[in-house]
Amino acid sequence: MRIVRFLPDKESNQSKPTWGLILEKLVYPLVRAPYESPRQRLEFVPEIAGEPSFLEDVHLLPPVAPRKILCVGRNYAEHATELGSEIPTEPVVFLKSPSTLIGPEEAVVLPSISKRVDHEAELALVIGKRCRYLNPQDADNIVFGYTLANDVTARDLQEQDVQWTRGKNFDTFGPVGPWIDTEFSPTDREIRCYVNDELRQRGHTSSMLYSVGHILAYISQFMTLEPGDLILTGTPSGVGPLKPGDVVRVEMDGLGSLSNPVIAGV
Repeated sequence: MRIVRFLPDKESNQSKPTWGLILEKLVYPLVRAPYESPRQRLEFVPEIAGEPSFLEDVHLLPPVAPRKILCVGRNYAEHATELGSEIPTEPVVFLKSPSTLIGPEEAVVLPSISKRVDHEAELALVIGKRCRYLNPQDADNIVFGYTLANDVTARDLQEQDVQWTRGKNFDTFGPVGPWIDTEFSPTDREIRCYVNDELRQRGHTSSMLYSVGHILAYISQFMTLEPGDLILTGTPSGVGPLKPGDVVRVEMDGLGSLSNPVIAGV
């Protein structure tokens, strides 16, 4: 199943964000966030709340509304090398604020205090139920589904600061979408990033230093994971700067395309 959040009227910001289920070219509104169901993911049955809309007529929002966003840094060895960093011996985990989130076609705003803002194409997962102290093999019962993300980063500020909070957390630095796929398998999938249709990044999930199961087991040893929490699994090599007027697009077969224009900020 493909789950979205949307505004029923593309031309109006007055409508209320709604959860939806995509079936062919239609979006059916749902009663509630799907991961709030008491059932486990594999038993999830969507509760339809009304008549469908054509997908082309709605405004897609980020398909998540997480309490927290956790990201894994340097999870591809070639990316660590291109930044001149050591390959980590355990997952490097940092937080990104929900206030960074934007959906498909929304603009990434480049802050004037940064001289270099990079794209980072990533596979992301959505937690399906509250959990702690997981084993790596628990992933299939914990992950509600997968989506695309772009961990936009003010690289100069990240390198300047002792920790990464400022460089990772400007508003609009978290494009996510276009949907959550509940049946997607992350095994050996290719992820790509284009800027103005020029291929910048291409990597495979099989090259991740730490698998989805390992990441979940690691994080859950020190933090309770809640339904709807979003976890970004790292970016492959090829990260590079964005400039006003660019269009950055993240793609992965089975998860669609996440495209965002880039504009100058203040």
